[in-house]
Amino acid sequence: MLDRMTHPDASRPLNVRTSTALITGASSGIGESLARRLAAHGADLILVARNEARLSALAAELRGRCHVQVHVLPADLNRPGAAADLHAAVQARGLNVDILVNNAGLGSYGEFRTQPPAEIDRMIAVNVSALTALTRAFLPDMLARGRGRVLNVASTAAFQPGPMMAVYYATKAYVLSFSEAVAEEVTGSGVSVTALCPGPVQTGFQAVSQLHESDLLSGPARLTILSADEVARLGVQGMLRGQRVVVAGRLNRVQTLLPRLLPRAVMTRLIARVQARRH
Repeated sequence: MLDRMTHPDASRPLNVRTSTALITGASSGIGESLARRLAAHGADLILVARNEARLSALAAELRGRCHVQVHVLPADLNRPGAAADLHAAVQARGLNVDILVNNAGLGSYGEFRTQPPAEIDRMIAVNVSALTALTRAFLPDMLARGRGRVLNVASTAAFQPGPMMAVYYATKAYVLSFSEAVAEEVTGSGVSVTALCPGPVQTGFQAVSQLHESDLLSGPARLTILSADEVARLGVQGMLRGQRVVVAGRLNRVQTLLPRLLPRAVMTRLIARVQARRH
Protein backbone atom coordinates (compact mmCIF):
# COMPACT_ATOMS: atom_id res chain seq x y z
CA MET A 1 0.00 0.00 0.00
CA LEU A 2 1.04 3.61 -0.50
CA ASP A 3 1.81 4.28 3.15
CA ARG A 4 4.33 1.46 3.19
CA MET A 5 6.61 2.99 0.59
CA THR A 6 9.76 3.27 2.69
CA HIS A 7 12.72 5.55 2.09
CA PRO A 8 16.08 3.73 1.83
CA ASP A 9 17.33 5.81 4.79
CA ALA A 10 14.66 4.42 7.11
CA SER A 11 17.36 2.19 8.63
CA ARG A 12 19.15 5.37 9.81
CA PRO A 13 16.86 6.45 12.65
CA LEU A 14 16.59 10.02 13.87
CA ASN A 15 16.99 10.60 17.59
CA VAL A 16 13.92 12.74 18.26
CA ARG A 17 15.06 13.66 21.78
CA THR A 18 18.07 15.51 20.38
CA SER A 19 16.10 17.08 17.52
CA THR A 20 14.37 20.40 16.94
CA ALA A 21 11.16 20.40 14.89
CA LEU A 22 9.75 23.44 13.10
CA ILE A 23 5.99 23.17 12.54
CA THR A 24 3.97 25.61 10.45
CA GLY A 25 0.27 26.08 11.07
CA ALA A 26 0.91 24.94 14.64
CA SER A 27 -1.81 26.96 16.38
CA SER A 28 -4.67 24.50 15.70
CA GLY A 29 -5.81 21.31 14.00
CA ILE A 30 -3.27 18.86 12.63
CA GLY A 31 -0.40 21.28 13.26
CA GLU A 32 -1.20 21.55 16.95
CA SER A 33 -1.56 17.77 17.22
CA LEU A 34 1.78 17.28 15.45
CA ALA A 35 3.40 19.67 17.92
CA ARG A 36 1.95 17.76 20.86
CA ARG A 37 3.02 14.43 19.40
CA LEU A 38 6.61 15.52 18.71
CA ALA A 39 6.92 17.18 22.12
CA ALA A 40 5.76 13.92 23.72
CA HIS A 41 8.61 12.21 21.84
CA GLY A 42 11.04 14.70 23.43
CA ALA A 43 11.69 17.03 20.49
CA ASP A 44 12.27 20.74 21.02
CA LEU A 45 9.87 22.82 18.94
CA ILE A 46 9.66 25.96 16.83
CA LEU A 47 5.99 26.85 16.47
CA VAL A 48 4.90 28.95 13.49
CA ALA A 49 1.49 30.44 12.71
CA ARG A 50 -0.22 33.83 12.53
CA ASN A 51 -1.93 33.59 15.92
CA GLU A 52 0.79 34.47 18.43
CA ALA A 53 -1.50 34.18 21.46
CA ARG A 54 -2.50 30.60 20.66
CA LEU A 55 1.11 29.65 19.90
CA SER A 56 2.30 31.13 23.20
CA ALA A 57 -0.38 29.26 25.16
CA LEU A 58 0.54 25.97 23.48
CA ALA A 59 4.25 26.63 24.04
CA ALA A 60 3.72 27.24 27.75
CA GLU A 61 1.71 24.05 28.09
CA LEU A 62 4.25 21.88 26.29
CA ARG A 63 7.21 23.34 28.16
CA GLY A 64 5.55 22.45 31.44
CA ARG A 65 4.16 19.06 30.50
CA CYS A 66 6.88 17.65 28.23
CA HIS A 67 9.93 19.56 29.56
CA VAL A 68 11.10 20.60 26.10
CA GLN A 69 12.25 23.91 24.69
CA VAL A 70 9.57 25.65 22.63
CA HIS A 71 10.21 28.74 20.50
CA VAL A 72 7.36 30.84 19.11
CA LEU A 73 7.84 32.57 15.75
CA PRO A 74 4.61 34.21 14.51
CA ALA A 75 4.51 34.47 10.73
CA ASP A 76 2.03 34.95 7.89
CA LEU A 77 3.24 32.58 5.17
CA ASN A 78 1.01 34.33 2.65
CA ARG A 79 3.33 37.34 2.80
CA PRO A 80 6.05 37.54 0.10
CA GLY A 81 9.43 36.67 1.57
CA ALA A 82 7.93 35.09 4.70
CA ALA A 83 9.83 31.82 4.27
CA ALA A 84 13.17 33.57 3.89
CA ASP A 85 12.45 35.75 6.93
CA LEU A 86 11.50 32.68 8.97
CA HIS A 87 14.72 30.90 8.00
CA ALA A 88 16.72 34.00 8.97
CA ALA A 89 14.92 34.22 12.32
CA VAL A 90 15.77 30.59 13.09
CA GLN A 91 19.41 31.14 12.19
CA ALA A 92 19.55 34.30 14.29
CA ARG A 93 18.54 32.24 17.33
CA GLY A 94 21.29 29.71 16.64
CA LEU A 95 18.81 26.88 16.10
CA ASN A 96 19.18 23.85 13.84
CA VAL A 97 16.01 22.40 12.32
CA ASP A 98 16.21 18.61 12.20
CA ILE A 99 12.50 18.06 11.45
CA LEU A 100 10.61 20.41 9.13
CA VAL A 101 6.84 20.03 9.17
CA ASN A 102 5.11 21.99 6.40
CA ASN A 103 1.56 21.81 7.68
CA ALA A 104 0.10 25.29 7.05
CA GLY A 105 -2.56 25.20 4.34
CA LEU A 106 -5.64 26.97 3.03
CA GLY A 107 -8.72 25.70 1.17
CA SER A 108 -11.80 27.15 -0.45
CA TYR A 109 -15.00 25.55 -1.74
CA GLY A 110 -16.85 26.73 -4.85
CA GLU A 111 -16.57 27.02 -8.63
CA PHE A 112 -13.21 28.33 -9.79
CA ARG A 113 -14.77 31.11 -11.88
CA THR A 114 -16.47 32.57 -8.78
CA GLN A 115 -13.48 32.51 -6.42
CA PRO A 116 -11.86 35.89 -5.68
CA PRO A 117 -8.40 36.12 -7.28
CA ALA A 118 -6.90 37.18 -3.95
CA GLU A 119 -8.24 33.99 -2.34
CA ILE A 120 -6.66 31.88 -5.08
CA ASP A 121 -3.36 33.70 -4.67
CA ARG A 122 -3.36 33.02 -0.92
CA MET A 123 -3.94 29.31 -1.42
CA ILE A 124 -1.06 29.04 -3.88
CA ALA A 125 1.21 31.20 -1.71
CA VAL A 126 0.70 29.12 1.45
CA ASN A 127 0.08 25.62 0.05
CA VAL A 128 2.76 25.71 -2.65
CA SER A 129 5.14 28.65 -2.56
CA ALA A 130 5.82 28.79 1.18
CA LEU A 131 6.13 25.01 1.48
CA THR A 132 8.60 24.93 -1.40
CA ALA A 133 10.63 27.87 -0.11
CA LEU A 134 10.85 26.49 3.43
CA THR A 135 11.95 23.08 2.17
CA ARG A 136 14.60 24.73 -0.02
CA ALA A 137 15.78 26.85 2.92
CA PHE A 138 16.16 24.10 5.53
CA LEU A 139 16.94 20.98 3.47
CA PRO A 140 20.57 21.86 2.60
CA ASP A 141 21.48 22.18 6.28
CA MET A 142 19.94 18.77 7.00
CA LEU A 143 21.90 17.25 4.13
CA ALA A 144 25.12 18.84 5.36
CA ARG A 145 24.58 17.26 8.80
CA GLY A 146 23.54 13.92 7.27
CA ARG A 147 20.33 13.72 9.28
CA GLY A 148 16.81 15.08 9.10
CA ARG A 149 13.17 14.61 8.22
CA VAL A 150 10.73 16.67 6.16
CA LEU A 151 7.00 16.09 6.61
CA ASN A 152 4.80 17.82 4.04
CA VAL A 153 1.06 17.70 4.75
CA ALA A 154 -0.71 16.98 1.47
CA SER A 155 -4.18 15.37 1.27
CA THR A 156 -6.10 12.53 -0.31
CA ALA A 157 -7.18 15.35 -2.66
CA ALA A 158 -3.71 15.02 -4.20
CA PHE A 159 -4.66 11.88 -6.10
CA GLN A 160 -7.30 13.31 -8.48
CA PRO A 161 -8.68 16.57 -9.88
CA GLY A 162 -11.25 18.26 -7.65
CA PRO A 163 -14.03 20.25 -9.30
CA MET A 164 -15.53 22.75 -6.82
CA MET A 165 -12.13 22.87 -5.07
CA ALA A 166 -9.96 23.00 -8.18
CA VAL A 167 -7.09 25.09 -6.82
CA TYR A 168 -6.93 23.33 -3.46
CA TYR A 169 -6.79 19.88 -5.06
CA ALA A 170 -4.16 21.09 -7.52
CA THR A 171 -1.96 22.50 -4.76
CA LYS A 172 -2.09 19.23 -2.86
CA ALA A 173 -1.20 17.29 -6.01
CA TYR A 174 1.85 19.54 -6.22
CA VAL A 175 2.79 18.79 -2.61
CA LEU A 176 2.60 15.04 -3.20
CA SER A 177 4.56 15.14 -6.47
CA PHE A 178 7.16 17.53 -5.06
CA SER A 179 7.66 15.45 -1.92
CA GLU A 180 8.11 12.17 -3.77
CA ALA A 181 10.58 13.73 -6.21
CA VAL A 182 12.74 15.32 -3.51
CA ALA A 183 12.59 12.11 -1.45
CA GLU A 184 14.20 10.30 -4.38
CA GLU A 185 16.82 13.03 -4.83
CA VAL A 186 18.03 12.73 -1.23
CA THR A 187 18.24 8.94 -1.18
CA GLY A 188 21.23 7.75 0.84
CA SER A 189 21.76 11.11 2.54
CA GLY A 190 20.33 10.37 5.99
CA VAL A 191 17.43 12.71 5.22
CA SER A 192 13.95 11.58 4.19
CA VAL A 193 10.86 13.38 2.87
CA THR A 194 7.33 12.22 3.68
CA ALA A 195 3.99 13.34 2.25
CA LEU A 196 1.16 12.93 4.75
CA CYS A 197 -2.19 12.55 2.99
CA PRO A 198 -5.16 12.73 5.33
CA GLY A 199 -8.74 12.85 4.18
CA PRO A 200 -11.17 15.16 5.99
CA VAL A 201 -10.14 15.70 9.59
CA GLN A 202 -12.14 16.88 12.59
CA THR A 203 -10.74 20.44 12.69
CA GLY A 204 -11.93 23.94 11.88
CA PHE A 205 -10.65 23.58 8.31
CA GLN A 206 -13.99 22.43 6.91
CA ALA A 207 -15.80 25.50 8.18
CA VAL A 208 -13.17 27.91 6.86
CA SER A 209 -13.07 26.26 3.42
CA GLN A 210 -16.88 25.67 3.33
CA LEU A 211 -16.16 21.99 2.73
CA HIS A 212 -19.07 21.11 5.02
CA GLU A 213 -21.31 21.99 2.06
CA SER A 214 -19.85 19.12 0.07
CA ASP A 215 -21.25 15.60 -0.08
CA LEU A 216 -17.67 14.47 0.60
CA LEU A 217 -18.42 15.05 4.28
CA SER A 218 -22.16 14.57 4.54
CA GLY A 219 -23.41 12.42 1.69
CA PRO A 220 -23.47 8.66 1.15
CA ALA A 221 -19.99 8.81 -0.45
CA ARG A 222 -18.45 10.62 2.52
CA LEU A 223 -14.80 10.04 3.23
CA THR A 224 -13.43 8.59 6.46
CA ILE A 225 -13.07 11.40 8.99
CA LEU A 226 -10.23 10.94 11.49
CA SER A 227 -9.26 13.00 14.49
CA ALA A 228 -6.34 15.40 14.15
CA ASP A 229 -4.52 13.44 16.86
CA GLU A 230 -4.83 10.17 14.93
CA VAL A 231 -3.58 11.81 11.73
CA ALA A 232 -0.65 13.29 13.65
CA ARG A 233 0.18 9.91 15.18
CA LEU A 234 0.26 8.23 11.78
CA GLY A 235 2.19 11.12 10.23
CA VAL A 236 4.92 11.19 12.86
CA GLN A 237 5.18 7.42 12.85
CA GLY A 238 5.57 7.31 9.07
CA MET A 239 7.98 10.23 8.98
CA LEU A 240 10.28 8.70 11.58
CA ARG A 241 10.24 5.42 9.68
CA GLY A 242 11.20 7.23 6.48
CA GLN A 243 8.00 6.41 4.60
CA ARG A 244 7.56 8.50 1.48
CA VAL A 245 3.74 8.57 1.44
CA VAL A 246 1.39 8.11 4.39
CA VAL A 247 -2.33 7.95 3.61
CA ALA A 248 -4.23 8.19 6.88
CA GLY A 249 -7.24 5.87 7.18
CA ARG A 250 -7.85 2.47 5.60
CA LEU A 251 -10.85 3.53 3.53
CA ASN A 252 -8.98 6.62 2.41
CA ARG A 253 -6.13 4.41 1.22
CA VAL A 254 -8.54 2.38 -0.88
CA GLN A 255 -10.09 5.52 -2.35
CA THR A 256 -6.71 6.85 -3.47
CA LEU A 257 -6.42 3.82 -5.73
CA LEU A 258 -9.58 4.68 -7.70
CA PRO A 259 -7.84 7.13 -10.07
CA ARG A 260 -5.64 4.23 -11.19
CA LEU A 261 -8.65 2.07 -11.98
CA LEU A 262 -11.01 4.56 -13.63
CA PRO A 263 -10.48 6.72 -16.73
CA ARG A 264 -9.41 10.25 -15.81
CA ALA A 265 -12.56 11.87 -17.25
CA VAL A 266 -14.82 9.47 -15.38
CA MET A 267 -12.98 10.11 -12.12
CA THR A 268 -13.26 13.87 -12.55
CA ARG A 269 -17.02 13.68 -13.21
CA LEU A 270 -17.43 11.42 -10.17
CA ILE A 271 -15.60 13.89 -7.92
CA ALA A 272 -17.66 16.76 -9.35
CA ARG A 273 -20.87 14.91 -8.52
CA VAL A 274 -19.76 14.05 -5.00
CA GLN A 275 -18.44 17.56 -4.40
CA ALA A 276 -21.58 19.29 -5.59
CA ARG A 277 -23.51 21.45 -3.18
CA ARG A 278 -26.54 19.81 -1.62
CA HIS A 279 -29.91 21.36 -2.42
